[in-house]
Amino acid sequence: MNLKEIMKKAGIVGAGGAGFPSYAKLAEGADTLVVNGAECEPLLYTDYVLLHKEMPTVLAGIKAIAEELNVPRALLCVKDHTAKRLKLADGTKLAEKIWLKVLPDVYPMGDEISLIYEATGRVVKPGNLPITAGVVVFNVETLYNVALAVKYEQPVLDKWVTVAGDIAQPFVVKVPVGTPVCELFERNGIEVPEGYSVLDGGPSMGKVIDVERAVITKTTKGLLILPDLCEAVISKYINGETSIARAETACCQCTRCTDMCPRALLGYPLEPHKMVRTAKGAVSVLPEMVLSATLCCGCGLCETLACCQGISPKAVINEYKALLAKNKLRYVAKDDVTPLEEREYRMVPSERWANVLGVAKFDKLAKYIGEQKDFSKAEIYLRQHIGAPSVALVKDGDLVEKGDLIAESADGLSLPQYASVSGKVQVEENVKIIIEKVE
Repeated sequence: MNLKEIMKKAGIVGAGGAGFPSYAKLAEGADTLVVNGAECEPLLYTDYVLLHKEMPTVLAGIKAIAEELNVPRALLCVKDHTAKRLKLADGTKLAEKIWLKVLPDVYPMGDEISLIYEATGRVVKPGNLPITAGVVVFNVETLYNVALAVKYEQPVLDKWVTVAGDIAQPFVVKVPVGTPVCELFERNGIEVPEGYSVLDGGPSMGKVIDVERAVITKTTKGLLILPDLCEAVISKYINGETSIARAETACCQCTRCTDMCPRALLGYPLEPHKMVRTAKGAVSVLPEMVLSATLCCGCGLCETLACCQGISPKAVINEYKALLAKNKLRYVAKDDVTPLEEREYRMVPSERWANVLGVAKFDKLAKYIGEQKDFSKAEIYLRQHIGAPSVALVKDGDLVEKGDLIAESADGLSLPQYASVSGKVQVEENVKIIIEKVE
């Protein structure tokens, strides 16, 4: 069995992003493997803890991918503050053909396109995949999972998660995929006060969840308990239609949203200020400009830091993105682009970004508390990845053991799912498989 088949069989997805099936990234034409350990969002320490506790395993995963792609170099990319905590310097040779690349402490350095430029000096053509620039990118935890799959034939059963925010001591914990968030909180003495929300993900790009119903998925990177009045939470409730209506009357045409856009600074034809100015008429006035909405990385700098009028260019762009996705349209460039000279001076320091979001006071180094097991149940969603959902192989009342295959991959881009705990099965067709612990 080759590595691509091993990764697909193990159900490995991008552990820090949208859940793209990792096996599908193994394509010919790369000369550089970039490992994303930037962890650019404030309060998150999952990748740092993994590198601190499991560096040999991560390096084994990097080596497996590098050998499969036959690339001459792999760059493990971390921010400066992470490198200092790991006591590693830029350019350190970690293993054969694997070097450490130290990134500046700026946001959003974890954005794949920005990361590739900072690590290699290459700009991926707008709308193109990294492989077109000779680069393949994987997350730190993804490569940890690759190593386990190669050495032990172990599928993805567990997830490393940061729990942080307005709590006494942030921590990183390893739990079964599908663990109910409410049980995880209860076990660790965490209560969500009135007037607080919980985000799945970082304070910039995470989503508000219902603690009583949410579970840990393969892409859960962090769980943050934050006050509703901090900017990080306020931004999650911005309405796209309202933003478009406000944009038509409130925009002062300052262009700051475009001036600060990390993709625009790389030379991408993304101009949020023009989308805001034209608002409802943009589709008919400048259809090519609307198509460029698919180039937005969703970092939120435009709405939280740049705009002085309380408009959310990001929300406006998201409306366009939804329309384009519905019609299966996206921007794909044929020509190269050149980064702007002023990019270096417009990048946003991570500390400043944390202050803008109102979360800087909660940023404490997370403590690793180990692995936690024996939760009452696990809920395994059939769509934890981009592509077709998994197809259930079990039925109501079946008994399964941890590690059992419970759903197979569908045709096309898809992945299988495994029981992360032992117990009795209940199937919600096309949605999830619930496994309840049997006493």
